[in-house]
Amino acid sequence: MTEVAGICSDLLRINTTNDGTPGGPGERPAAEYVAELLAGAGVEAEIFESAPRRTSVVARIPGDDPRGLLIHGHLDVVPADPGEWRTHPFSGEVEDGCVHGRGAVDMKGTLSMTLALVGKWAREGRRPRRDVVLAFLADEEATGEYGAGYAVTRRPELFEGCTEAISESGGFSVTVPRGAPGGLDGASPDGGPLRVYPVAVGERGTAWMKVTAHGVAGHGSKPPVDNPVAELCRALARIADHRWPVRLTPAVATLIADLGKALGTTIDLDRLDAEAERLGRAGTLFKGVIRNSANPTMLNAGYKVNVIPGTAEAQVDGRFLPGFRDEFLATIDELLGPKITREFVSFDDDVASPTEGLFDDLCAALLAEDPAGRPVPYVMTGGTDAKSFARLGIRGYGFAPLLLDPSLDYFGMFHGVDERVPVAGLEFGVRVLDRLLTAP
Repeated sequence: MTEVAGICSDLLRINTTNDGTPGGPGERPAAEYVAELLAGAGVEAEIFESAPRRTSVVARIPGDDPRGLLIHGHLDVVPADPGEWRTHPFSGEVEDGCVHGRGAVDMKGTLSMTLALVGKWAREGRRPRRDVVLAFLADEEATGEYGAGYAVTRRPELFEGCTEAISESGGFSVTVPRGAPGGLDGASPDGGPLRVYPVAVGERGTAWMKVTAHGVAGHGSKPPVDNPVAELCRALARIADHRWPVRLTPAVATLIADLGKALGTTIDLDRLDAEAERLGRAGTLFKGVIRNSANPTMLNAGYKVNVIPGTAEAQVDGRFLPGFRDEFLATIDELLGPKITREFVSFDDDVASPTEGLFDDLCAALLAEDPAGRPVPYVMTGGTDAKSFARLGIRGYGFAPLLLDPSLDYFGMFHGVDERVPVAGLEFGVRVLDRLLTAP
């Protein structure tokens, strides 16, 4: 087993499930494991907790240039039901060329690439070109309150000098084979399958909301005066059925233009939903970021079958495109109606970074390892801890480089059953990160 695969396997065996409550196993054992590896490489790390067992680790590796680059990732993972998995989600089993387990893609595989690279530097007596700050954080899979939110608010000095950051959800390969459906060429410059590498330059804003309907409590056998459960259901149906209009932001327009060039096709901007389907996996790169979205996800109402409650509550996962926050919130209020109130469970504005400077360096590092690849800018449908670090003026990029087998559905691995990451892909990522951080 290679070093990076071994580290990934070890991390996956540590259960750091985050179910969105303050309880659970927490990140402490994983944080101690990370700090021990860093210490073995001669890097002093600081471990701190925002609450019992909600643990983060931060370390700084000095480079020749004091301008800091932050590499951040999260130690927590979403829940997994072992009964649904082919291998146990916390086994860290290496099978069929992949490391299996909850968090393999999201995002302990990426953490293992960073840790393996630090160990390699120590053995070879090398160091990065610029200061590198490493942050292994708690709680990203919930609101980030116990992780990045705490670190940014209470320990901002740890990130002094950092102007840019890289983290998850970017730099992975999307393969388009020759003769792909939809009239795509799918040919790279070397005549093989085309590999597109989306590098994330932005994220939609996050608006997690609790919505509450107020009504008149009464006996369940009598005609209702004002049933909040019914009112809430009607409002949620309006939200679920709403067709949000397409809003093409500059970053997504650039992504679509670059994809068209890479794929040798013309992408019709007037029918982007159909085009996303035609382009297959390449189309998923923009399908979720051409409009706002809102999905009802949780319900809570009543306490007995024969009692009409006085209130009913639900939670809605809302996401809005850069520049469209006000339009999004106005539409939500219209869909909810006058009888329902809303409050934010978590709110973070959208973030965006320039497609130059560090972005060019990220693309160059990928091309150095895969000269036939085609890096393109990309905007995430979801969110990461980059939103917290943006409050310190740190510009974030999604860059967790992976060379993937074409049969692996990268997006399906996130929070999915049988999550896994290829060992060869992890080794590719270590080489890319090494080029990025040490190139003159």
